[in-house]
Amino acid sequence: MTLVDAAGAAPAPGSPVRRGPGRPRDAGHDARILSAAIALMERGEEVTVGRVVELSGVSRAAIYRRWPSMTDLLAAALDQGREAPPLPYGDDLLGALLEGYTSPLPAMGAGYSEERLRLRLRLALSDRRLAQAYWRSHVSRRRSGITALLQAGVARGELREDLDLEATIDLMNGVFYYQYVVRGVSFDDPSMLPRCREALRIVWRGIVREPDAHPG
Repeated sequence: MTLVDAAGAAPAPGSPVRRGPGRPRDAGHDARILSAAIALMERGEEVTVGRVVELSGVSRAAIYRRWPSMTDLLAAALDQGREAPPLPYGDDLLGALLEGYTSPLPAMGAGYSEERLRLRLRLALSDRRLAQAYWRSHVSRRRSGITALLQAGVARGELREDLDLEATIDLMNGVFYYQYVVRGVSFDDPSMLPRCREALRIVWRGIVREPDAHPG
């Protein structure tokens, strides 16, 4: 599924949408545009500028002023309602990590459903440009909390000094994506939380700093 203009042509990869002159941005337009786009995607309909204009009541120029490309608009629509899990960590970094990832599960925000997650995964797997736009605009920014937690562990001497933060976060996030994509389980599956928590503990044991060896 791609977002196309009224003539049926998809924008070239990486090409910006031309922003025309007009009145100052109305913050209320953003929600209406995004809601229209996500409604079309959830219905399985082709997402065109014309249909977004029709459903949202917002002008074509207003859409072009808000997103650098139409792929970015789809990424923003798919992220509606998503929130980054809070990670209030203190002395127990592992406990904070487990709570942030699994209590509640998913810690994505009340407005973000399992159906929305599966829609995003399905569309991103079929459109690499959409996946990359979603990563660039949303996912990479949400990793700041877990990045800070791991950095604190390194600074305190609990985690390995040579820890690759990006690879570690990819590994932990992959535990959860595997449940949805490969196992096909739902958030309320009784076996999911214990399995994910144990996987996180395994990762943690691999990144903990080993005690300094003492000769003799």
